[in-house]
Amino acid sequence: MIKEFSYKQFGNLEFTQSSLDEHKLLLVHDHIKILFIPQGNKVRVDFQEFVIATDSLLFINPKVVIKPNDAEETGGTLLHFNRDFYCIEIHDQEVACDGILYNNVFEVPFIELDENQSADIQKIIRDIQLEMQNEDASTEEMLRILLKLIILKSTRIWKQQHQLSQQEQQTDVQFLRKFSKLVEQHYKTHHTVADYADMLFLTPKNLSKKIGLLSKDTPNDIIKNRIILESKRLLAHTTITVKEIAYSLNYQDDAYFVRFFTKNAGISPLSFRKQF
Repeated sequence: MIKEFSYKQFGNLEFTQSSLDEHKLLLVHDHIKILFIPQGNKVRVDFQEFVIATDSLLFINPKVVIKPNDAEETGGTLLHFNRDFYCIEIHDQEVACDGILYNNVFEVPFIELDENQSADIQKIIRDIQLEMQNEDASTEEMLRILLKLIILKSTRIWKQQHQLSQQEQQTDVQFLRKFSKLVEQHYKTHHTVADYADMLFLTPKNLSKKIGLLSKDTPNDIIKNRIILESKRLLAHTTITVKEIAYSLNYQDDAYFVRFFTKNAGISPLSFRKQF
């Protein structure tokens, strides 16, 4: 079900194999998403499969491909909205949210929920579903408030799970978020650690040291992984040539790009495409 308020869109879908098809997912491909998925289910995010150990929330940026991947369905819920309805960047300061849920290239942003947290989130989701049946003047803002509530609660849980102190929230998390956003914005044109170190007014060595405190991956790994992920998406979900993909990612020499992809993905671009 999708509610439209002029050019603003907000909706929710049952996230099961029987209720979702490619067409429905394509309709919300460019939307920002929040997925509640119960314990024991499986979900595919781009090219990774996850078995959900406990009730969880997953925060999904536009264009990330997600699919339910379980024959025994217990019913997840997918909330989705466009940037006109609620833009994470614009509302950041307003909701005092670090935005780390949507600006984190370090890990797939799962929030694991304990029994009480899960019950709390599921109640908000039910409130959203009830509110979507209304047609009065306050419906849009009520939905936005309920959405903010999920994001706020989830950000708080994420901080607790990562055992971040108040000071660390203002320093390490902000740095992590800034580096994540820079990689997401520039990975197509900037491929080296030195590029990002310059943007952050650091030496490459100091950037690597700071990221080493936050992630098991090096800055170089993070940049390469983001380029490989985009390459895989283009190979799997479009028909453009390998040469065109290389050019779109600022590789002038497509032979070099093929070697880069093969080394880091463990398979050639054309062999990867054949899998899909």
